[in-house]
Amino acid sequence: MGAGFHVWATVRKQADADSLTAEHGDAVTPLLVDLLDHDSVRAAGARVVAAGPLHGLVNNAGVALPAPLEYMPIEVFEKQLDVNLVGQLLVTQVMLPALFADGDARITFIGSVAGRIAPPILGAYATSKHGVVGLAGSLRAELAPYGVKVCLVEPGVIATPIWQRGATAGDQAMSAMPADATRYAAQVAAARESAANGASGADPRVVGRIILATMTRRNPRPRQTAGRDGKIIALATRLLPFRAIYRLTAGKP
Repeated sequence: MGAGFHVWATVRKQADADSLTAEHGDAVTPLLVDLLDHDSVRAAGARVVAAGPLHGLVNNAGVALPAPLEYMPIEVFEKQLDVNLVGQLLVTQVMLPALFADGDARITFIGSVAGRIAPPILGAYATSKHGVVGLAGSLRAELAPYGVKVCLVEPGVIATPIWQRGATAGDQAMSAMPADATRYAAQVAAARESAANGASGADPRVVGRIILATMTRRNPRPRQTAGRDGKIIALATRLLPFRAIYRLTAGKP
């Protein structure tokens, strides 16, 4: 908005839509969307396409649902993929007619350094973010001949509510597990501590500035990390052998 764009902002609650309208007026048009409700996604796409060309799409929706993969309910695993991966493609599909009409459109996916390195207990989240890497890569290749630029931003720990929501979801998932799931107690405790530290992560505006660059630069970088820890992890995954990475990420018994 500060850069002069009109923003279509997806929200899940009418109260959030009303808040955006009150704060930003006509600069923002809220769209009620639930990625698990495909009809709502398609309706949002139809509305945007009917309004004319769209310069940029930011796929930033995501949830983190922690639990040991051995005991994670398959429905929870599916939800993680539906929100973080399947939903990203559906949103892109319904917006592409408007993006093609722009002539210099950009699509930015918000991945994670978990798409470079997979920690314990966050296996479903890491799976989804590794999937986003492939999704962005293939779309970049397919859309290149038509002038649509595809970028991937991979933040480290950013101070957003995702950590507290993830911790709550993790507590619920763990409470339903059998007694012998205690073998993962130390790993779960470490994951909870990491989630608690998420509040002290990098300012979300760090990511916002990178997203703005992907929307405004003539040749935006196709893949970049955000945050100090994100840059360190990206460097480590480029320089360290896989055996060293596996030793660093291995859970404690």
